[in-house]
Amino acid sequence: MRVLYAVRHLVSILILPVTVTILVPVWIGWRYGTSMTFPATAVGWALAVIGVAGLAAGAALGAASVRRFATDGRGTLAPGDPPRELVVRGVYGHVRNPMISGVILVLLGEAAALRSAPHFEWAAGFALFNALYIPLMEERELRVRFGAEYTTYARNVRGLIPRWRAWRPDAERDVAGAGGDAGGRVP
Repeated sequence: MRVLYAVRHLVSILILPVTVTILVPVWIGWRYGTSMTFPATAVGWALAVIGVAGLAAGAALGAASVRRFATDGRGTLAPGDPPRELVVRGVYGHVRNPMISGVILVLLGEAAALRSAPHFEWAAGFALFNALYIPLMEERELRVRFGAEYTTYARNVRGLIPRWRAWRPDAERDVAGAGGDAGGRVP
C-alpha cells in the first residue's frame, strides 16, 4: 500500500512540475539557442547568484508543499487524487499555493541564472496563467469541497505571495474571545 502511495506521488510530481520546470525550459533553450555559460560581467554574476537562490528556494517550497499534501492532506498533486483534508499548516500557513509559488521561483531562477529573456517570458506567462486560473477554477472547487473552513483560510492567507508570519487556525479561535481579530493576530 505504501509503495502504491509513493508511486502516485512520483507520477503527480513528474507530470506538472517536471514538465513546467525542466522539459519546457530545455525546449526554450534549444529553440532560442540559450545555453549555460559563465557570466562575463558583475551584473551577470549577480543574476546567476540570484537565479541559483531562486531555484533553491523554489525547490524547497515545492518539496515542503508535496510533503504537507501527503502527510496533512492525505493526497497528491494530481487532480484525480487531491488531498482529502484541507492543508493549512507549514508552508500553507504562509501561502495558499506554495507549489505554484515554488514553481514560479524556479522558473524565475532559471531565467536569471541563464540570463534569458525567453525563459523570463515563460516564467511571466506561467505566473499570469496561474494568477487567473487559481481564483477562477481551483479556488471555486476548494470552496465547494471544504466550505467555510476554506473561506476562512483564504481570507487570512494570500494566494501566491507568502505572508511573513504563518497564519494559525487555532490562534484564530484562541484570540477570538480575547480581543484579537479574525486573522489570529492580537493587537
